[in-house]
Amino acid sequence: MSSIARIVPGTSAIWNDRLGVILDLVGLDKAVLRDVESGETQLAPVSELRPSSSPIPPGRQDLMQVPDEDWNEAWSRYQLIRPLLEIGRYQRTMIDVQEVATSAGKNLTTIYRWLQKYEETGVVSSLLRSARSDRGNSRLPNEVELMVDAVIKEFHLTEQRRSITETCLEVARKCREAGIHPPHPNTIRNRISEISEKVLFTKRMGYKAARERFQPILGSFPNADFPLAVVQIDHTPVDLILVDDLHRLPIGRPYLTLAIDVYSRMIAGFYVTLDPPGALSAGLCISHAILTKDMWLAKCGIATSWPIWGKMRKIYVDNAKEFRGVMLERGCNEHGIVLEHRPKGQPNYGGHVERAFRTFMSKAHTLPGTTFSNVAHRADYDSEGQATMTLGEFEQWFTVFVVEVYHQRPHKGICNTPPIKAYEKAILGSPEQPGIGLPMRVANEQKLRLDFMPFVERTIQEYGVVIDGIRYYSDVLRQWIHAVDKSNAKLKRKFIFARDPRDISVIHFLDPESKTYSPIPYRDASRPAISLWELKAILKRMEADESIQPNEDLIFDGIRKMREIEIAAIASTRTAKHARRNQQRREQWKQSAATRGASPNDANSPVVAYEAYPQEKILPFDDIQEAN
Repeated sequence: MSSIARIVPGTSAIWNDRLGVILDLVGLDKAVLRDVESGETQLAPVSELRPSSSPIPPGRQDLMQVPDEDWNEAWSRYQLIRPLLEIGRYQRTMIDVQEVATSAGKNLTTIYRWLQKYEETGVVSSLLRSARSDRGNSRLPNEVELMVDAVIKEFHLTEQRRSITETCLEVARKCREAGIHPPHPNTIRNRISEISEKVLFTKRMGYKAARERFQPILGSFPNADFPLAVVQIDHTPVDLILVDDLHRLPIGRPYLTLAIDVYSRMIAGFYVTLDPPGALSAGLCISHAILTKDMWLAKCGIATSWPIWGKMRKIYVDNAKEFRGVMLERGCNEHGIVLEHRPKGQPNYGGHVERAFRTFMSKAHTLPGTTFSNVAHRADYDSEGQATMTLGEFEQWFTVFVVEVYHQRPHKGICNTPPIKAYEKAILGSPEQPGIGLPMRVANEQKLRLDFMPFVERTIQEYGVVIDGIRYYSDVLRQWIHAVDKSNAKLKRKFIFARDPRDISVIHFLDPESKTYSPIPYRDASRPAISLWELKAILKRMEADESIQPNEDLIFDGIRKMREIEIAAIASTRTAKHARRNQQRREQWKQSAATRGASPNDANSPVVAYEAYPQEKILPFDDIQEAN
């Protein structure tokens, strides 16, 4: 497991600006916390815990390497002294300690030693058995050492598959022949037990048998041994037409970027956009997966929990260009995440997220406005005419489906266990295996989001920084004006500026010393907020006219005109749509009159009534104010 801080019993955390030790997890949202100074025990929301800024205690950092029996023993010791810890160092008496020692059949000194170790470190791993100082070093004479190695290699690790007892006897025989004292049989047994199972199986059973036994089978995934060990990410177009928020007119199919935890099959995060998949989609999906979902669920009005968050150890992606950019690589490197690409010719390495896509698409086919999976299935269904859902409504619908349906259903790939149950078992543990605990929340969420945003590198001048023809400035940049490159004094130093393409009115300067971001607004604060797509569109138009030299004033004047055209087009589209509706209503009334045998000239005809009524009074939505 990675060295990321985790919320597990025995670790320290900050809650309400006070240092505490986590004693236990009560579900996925509560933790029992003991205040270090007062000794009081409280129930703290996991979402409010923060990593401790105090030095890391000298506990074991390789917890996943600890054998189960050793960890279980340490946990038993912790459970034994836990009542004494809750009493507090200054409140408990020798009688209290003696009662615990007597009930456990331990020496009084042993209990005091365990108490001291835990109170000094605050971690359960301090109660692990101390390893021998000479562990891993041979204490046998050199000639005996060579004899043991030779017999194991030439006698035991062969296709004859001789037993350990026979190997011990062979070592004894060889030693007697050489006139040296043979080692104890347990020494031979220990040496053989240190040989990896894969090596042992390969030497004794053959390479082919070992490959069939140890190579991942189709559908499994290597190293996905615990939640967030491996997360798969991919994109897909959604089989659904969306409408805009203002006029409810069709605007096209969205794209879904999905992150799935391979171990538990929990959906770690997602991102929906109307733009083709790119690095931004991947970055926003990753940050959504790492951060807690409390605010997201509140925005969607959903009470069901979505308790998966934290930095993953490894991200698996395909070989698309958006997954090979510098931005994604830099963000992963910054946060210690391994970014790996799917091996060519190994489709099972991306099968988990693709199967999830198929599940979601089958559900999307039940929504109004679906395009179905192909033309044959769609037949004469009017996808655009039936479309009713906006982008925000689809995000809300998809979130409900994830947390209240997908996470709760049994999954064949994990022994018919619901993903939420598989995740909960791994986090909280079971009688057979201790849980790994929850990851600690990211302390600086804004920095994490920006680390996975597109960025540019620019020098800083006396007027600030210029990106795509637009000037930005803040006093934060003052100390870096005309800074010189450290490796080459002849060059100006370049700095990183992250920006959200959806709103480039503010960029974010990464301070090379503090490693924090500072917002840098337009130098001219009167400029309107624009998107990167708007900026690229106007720059492309200017490039087509060689007589125009792009400058900031022209850029924003062009964007203003583009927006005016867009508003006029929307109004025209709405007017045309209203005219079509009126025409359809007229035709329906004519058909209704003909069905009843009424003449179109009859004064009682609905057609005459329709034509006699002032048209402007029955136009739909005529009470809605036009956008300016």
